[in-house]
Amino acid sequence: MSERITTPFGFGSTALEVVEGVDLSGRRAVVTGGASGIGVETVRALAAAGAEVTIAARDVEAGRKVAADVSATTGNSGVLVAPLELTSQESVEAFAAAWDGPLHLLINNAGVMASPLTRTPEGWELQFATNHLGHFTLTLGLFDALRAEGARVVNVSSAGHLSSPVVFEDIHFERREYDRWKAYGQSKTANVLFGVEAGRRWSGEGITMNALMPGGILTALQRHISQEELQERIRLRGGGDNPLQLKTPEQGAATTLVLAVSPLVEGRSGLYFEDCNEALPHAEGTTNGVAAYATDPEAAAQLWKVSEETVKVQA
Repeated sequence: MSERITTPFGFGSTALEVVEGVDLSGRRAVVTGGASGIGVETVRALAAAGAEVTIAARDVEAGRKVAADVSATTGNSGVLVAPLELTSQESVEAFAAAWDGPLHLLINNAGVMASPLTRTPEGWELQFATNHLGHFTLTLGLFDALRAEGARVVNVSSAGHLSSPVVFEDIHFERREYDRWKAYGQSKTANVLFGVEAGRRWSGEGITMNALMPGGILTALQRHISQEELQERIRLRGGGDNPLQLKTPEQGAATTLVLAVSPLVEGRSGLYFEDCNEALPHAEGTTNGVAAYATDPEAAAQLWKVSEETVKVQA
């Protein structure tokens, strides 16, 4: 077992602090959901380090506004925008097909949280379809671009993964009662498992994939949650008497950047980070760490197989 990775960064570090002194000139990055929340600060930090960054967004106009702001604040004119709707396999495949040349960083950042029961045209549960299947199709569609010069893929997961493993018997809640938090949880577990199996399959391709918990951040991600429920979850996540300490979007993006640029994770896959460091195993009664089921190789292999069969894409 490899020694746990720790970095000089922690809870309060910002994405710009993580990339200070890092030169990404000549490197190309894609950030899904780069037009809002921590995605904006992820784009900003990558651009500040000199990368060409493509914001992949549902709302192209919002993406253009972010691109203009980031270019103005970083002096980097190479901030681009392209349409991407993760719940549409057609949109995802079109994005991948239009990509030309190598891709060095793919940040699978976009997501939906605790939405009411909604199904895609294929009948897939929305959170699993968005948070995992859309990114699965995208990543496999960009496989040749990713292996061209050796890429890092970063999946934004969540401590929400602790609420559910992937329930292979009924992923899309066709037979069990819908629970929006368990649906969110299994989609975030899938983000971690994706990296475990990618590490096994792609170890010789120069592609690595890791996942992270960004922290508690108030963004549009919580749009499906009432203020009362949100405050209660903050209280409970912090352990009751000590409410969860929230992060700014700049701090929330920091762990993403650690996995994207730190030499300490070079060549490693299947890891889960929180607060800029590799997470410890989850301990019962706590709200952090990584669940054993999220790093289980057998579950990871099963998820890959099920995902391939569902979206009918292979790499």
